[in-house]
Amino acid sequence: MRIVALCDRDAVRLAETAVRFGITRTYADADAMLADGGLDFVDIATTVASHRPLVQAAAAAGLHAICQKPFAETMEDANAMVEAMNAAKRTLMVHENFRWQSPVRAAIDTLRSGAIGRPFFGRFSFRSGYDVFSGQPYLATDPRFIIQDLGIHVLDIARAALGDVTRLAASTARINSAIRGEDVATILLDHAGGATSVVDCSYATRRVPDTFPQTLMEVDCTGGSLRLEAGYRLVIDRGSVQDIRDVSPPVLDWAERPWHNIQESVRIIQQHFIDCLRHGHTPETSGQENLKTLALVEAAYTSARDGLRVRM
Repeated sequence: MRIVALCDRDAVRLAETAVRFGITRTYADADAMLADGGLDFVDIATTVASHRPLVQAAAAAGLHAICQKPFAETMEDANAMVEAMNAAKRTLMVHENFRWQSPVRAAIDTLRSGAIGRPFFGRFSFRSGYDVFSGQPYLATDPRFIIQDLGIHVLDIARAALGDVTRLAASTARINSAIRGEDVATILLDHAGGATSVVDCSYATRRVPDTFPQTLMEVDCTGGSLRLEAGYRLVIDRGSVQDIRDVSPPVLDWAERPWHNIQESVRIIQQHFIDCLRHGHTPETSGQENLKTLALVEAAYTSARDGLRVRM
């Protein structure tokens, strides 16, 4: 498959990208692009407010779609998007790529194999002082920040590793007074399989070396434990036996450190999407499946606001 058309309201960026990748069909209006046809699917890499109309437009045009996260601003919008694609009998995948980072995937696959037994505790952590606002200044203006933008990824990893969630409790803080939303969040999760986990996220943590943009994991199981440590070191303990693996992601020829783990995951998740289209499979991060992750985001904000433990 290949990219045959681009749509961007920023004329300069549209022209630059078209030249760089040799794409001749360019548009400033998505409806015009869809009306011209000749597409199999669309990749919706826009901010969240535009997701519902663009997904619904893709469904109306009979196209499959990849949609960036956060999937929707509200659960109502998310459900409407899933319903539209289901009615059109098209495939909808959410670009929830953190669970596809190869180091994270190595840890998840180990847990799913049952090699160290049944998980009963987990911790999933992303803590950094990286200035994420310099490249994405709009993040500083939203009343919701770290749970919606970053925590959604870490919550999704927790679900992928330990299964669906039955209850959660969350607390948040705003350390950086120059932003509107929260930049620290701690979320306690009860999983349907009996495990308990902690998801903790921070963009206010100062430490050297900074581990950005790595997600760290530790999971205790009935037959051992697993840790995904800084520097992409996967440690699997089975009592007296310890297995230490280097699960560093490759630096692709178009990628750069320290973003290479995320950049590689983009290629992996897009390949997964194409494979699903070719073989008629449902994507692991389908729109329907991602409703559960989005519901955790909404529940976390409710819990932090009201001081309650929320049942899912």
